[in-house]
Amino acid sequence: MTAAVRPVRSLPLWTLIGGLIAATLDIAYAIGYWGLTKGVAASRVLHSVASGLIGRDAALAGGAGSAALGLFLHYFIALLMAAAYALAASKSAWMRRHPWPAATAYGLWLFVAMNFIVVPLSRAGMKGLPPDPVWIGLSVLVHIVFVAWPIAWAVNRAYKR
Repeated sequence: MTAAVRPVRSLPLWTLIGGLIAATLDIAYAIGYWGLTKGVAASRVLHSVASGLIGRDAALAGGAGSAALGLFLHYFIALLMAAAYALAASKSAWMRRHPWPAATAYGLWLFVAMNFIVVPLSRAGMKGLPPDPVWIGLSVLVHIVFVAWPIAWAVNRAYKR
């Protein structure tokens, strides 16, 4: 490994930090949006996350336990997103030199992957995007600004001298 690529700080630690920040911002947005616009309780938002693993009916019937599962899964997925970005950045000098364009592209990819691959293949029972253009537009921005940018910021902290 060359000196230009070797992290001076702990890459796993900064990846963890980025994933935790991204997960927190993303779930706060989802809970805030659905709570303010549709009166949906925070626990119901977390049930919808859990439904991807255990199905809609089981998630709704699971009460606080399935809400906790949803919160755990949300953070776990965000940490995997951060780890994937960190792995790619460790192999790509361009991503380390240009973290904001790289993260913007990654955020767009995350939006597409979550909405057209992950969720449709899950047990959540949802296919495609919800019929809410405001939610769609904000979700694209959130995947970039609240998810990918904090991950890129944190991962690139590991490479700062």
